[in-house]
Amino acid sequence: MGALIDGFATALTFANLGWCVLGVTLGTAIGILPGIGPALTIALLLPVTAHLDPTGAFIMFAGLYYGAMYGSSTTSILLNTPGESGSIITAIEGNLMARQGRGAAALATAAIGSFVAGTIGTVLLTVLAPLVVKVALKFGPAEYFALMVLAFTTVSGLLGSSRLRGMISLFLGLVIGLVGTDSLTGQARFALGRPELLDGIDITVVAVGLFAVGEALYVASRVDLRTAEIIPVKGSLWMTREEWGRSWKPWLRGSFLGFPLSGSGDRMVLRLLNGPARPRKAPRRRDWSM
Repeated sequence: MGALIDGFATALTFANLGWCVLGVTLGTAIGILPGIGPALTIALLLPVTAHLDPTGAFIMFAGLYYGAMYGSSTTSILLNTPGESGSIITAIEGNLMARQGRGAAALATAAIGSFVAGTIGTVLLTVLAPLVVKVALKFGPAEYFALMVLAFTTVSGLLGSSRLRGMISLFLGLVIGLVGTDSLTGQARFALGRPELLDGIDITVVAVGLFAVGEALYVASRVDLRTAEIIPVKGSLWMTREEWGRSWKPWLRGSFLGFPLSGSGDRMVLRLLNGPARPRKAPRRRDWSM
């Protein structure tokens, strides 16, 4: 406990808080660009921390990471173009709110929800880190197999109204995921003799291709959509009292359910939690895409 208190005393100095604010600002500005996720943002801005002490550099990296995570939600909500894989669900749901003139509220709830979940997750990780390490070391083939079964089970949430299209999408995703070098044997799989494919196909490339390129082709194919349409903001720029009441429970539920599943990957966790987060009553379902 003493070491934890000393850590807070070091992190909460004005200089380190300033580096954190700078990191969040730069991370958000860079994260808005489609296809640039948190990892690439940190890599791009790595030289900025060259003259910082280790503590300040790590704090700035944390700010860059969280800023980039939120920055990608901006293009997801406003342009239906996810900047990285974790923003796919944000693009599906948030863009619908933007088309209804509630883009500001969607950005606000994404920012506040990210802050709440990130804070709760960080606190839980700090407190439970020794226990989590012990559990992780006990993972074996059976546990990893069960995790794979859970991942495939989540596909049921993606099938929608057509099982056939859902299964076709599943197998296409499996084929795309198999491209690259096998991590166990080192053999190339479906690389077609191209060195560029040995590293595999990144999920961000697939996400941007599906959403951004698909959206561009859709707009280009529609004559009535070629003229830019400005959707006016309806109601308050901030979240209404009703939206606050509808949001705080999903924030807390997503924080506590997402923490133990975070090791499964953000895409699977987001899809698992997207179902329980959807309202079932008719007046509220109009705000959701599916």
